[in-house]
Amino acid sequence: IYMNAKEARKTDAFIQYAVASAKLALEDSGLEITEELSPLTGTIIGSGIGGMETYVNTVLTMAEKGPGRLSPFFITNIINNMAAGYVSIFFNAKGPNCCTTTACAASAHAIGYAAMAIRNGEAEAMFAGGTEAPCIPLTFAGFNAMRALSTRNNEPERASRPFDKERDGFIIGEGSGMLILEEMERAKKRGARIYAEIVGYGMSSDASHITAPSLDGPERCMLAALRDGGVNPDEIEYINAHGTSTPLNDSNESNAIKQVFGQRAYKIPVSSTKSMTGHLLGAAGAVEAAFTVLALDQGILPPTINYEFPDPECDLDYVPNEARKADIKTALSNSFGFGGTNASLIFRKID
Repeated sequence: IYMNAKEARKTDAFIQYAVASAKLALEDSGLEITEELSPLTGTIIGSGIGGMETYVNTVLTMAEKGPGRLSPFFITNIINNMAAGYVSIFFNAKGPNCCTTTACAASAHAIGYAAMAIRNGEAEAMFAGGTEAPCIPLTFAGFNAMRALSTRNNEPERASRPFDKERDGFIIGEGSGMLILEEMERAKKRGARIYAEIVGYGMSSDASHITAPSLDGPERCMLAALRDGGVNPDEIEYINAHGTSTPLNDSNESNAIKQVFGQRAYKIPVSSTKSMTGHLLGAAGAVEAAFTVLALDQGILPPTINYEFPDPECDLDYVPNEARKADIKTALSNSFGFGGTNASLIFRKID
């Protein structure tokens, strides 16, 4: 049980997902949040749209029954930072607490800022991730109006096809991803299982268009992460791409990767796990960070499924259709959002 029935009745699904993933992550980490550690344990959780279902249902209630019938939990269910708030309360995390609301880069930014909090001595452990519950008619209609969604409605399991020539938009997913970050020496001292180290974090802005990506924004973002971590481009052995399955993003991201890595880009496996999960919007970066970390830990690269027809504009190694064994040490994960906000994370396997 992640949340009792009473709490569940008064919380939006995006909050519930965050509490559930935080509980799973904490259990997996073996971290005990003692009274001493509590003020040094923080929570940064990203969400793009927060409690959208609660918002829609409350608007309908207001229109049909008037203001006297609104829930007192309306406001606390729609604001994005409530996921971080609930997680901090549930697990007694009294350290740095905030929310990133940077569209589809939100949870990658959350992980980056959480790592910075530990680096800066503001915390010794952090809940870092993202959560989203967008699967309601209004959200589908909104993205459909933007022509961002796939129209392959007769075969939805094949609709998310990043880098494929016949891609025509993304599929919305929902859920939460959460990482437990901990200061390295502290984690080693308590004998924690360390999946990987965060060594680099980069941000940039396209400053060009609210939805269409630029080439130099993602390029500068990846370069910023490399600089931050002191990582040579030749060290990157796998890239978990933003890879949304939209015509614009996938070719643009492929070209940005080639700008950063030159001819070596053709030798780096690049996959989009959105082909399997759909696009979790603000939670995507955290879920994909987890995929990246597990690729390092287990030596298995996740595939890009539904890859059938090569696109001349997307000519890299996309790990098509089947997972691949690979002993890798350093990997990059990209997350790019509307408004031109970009985030890149670099993870390294611990010897």
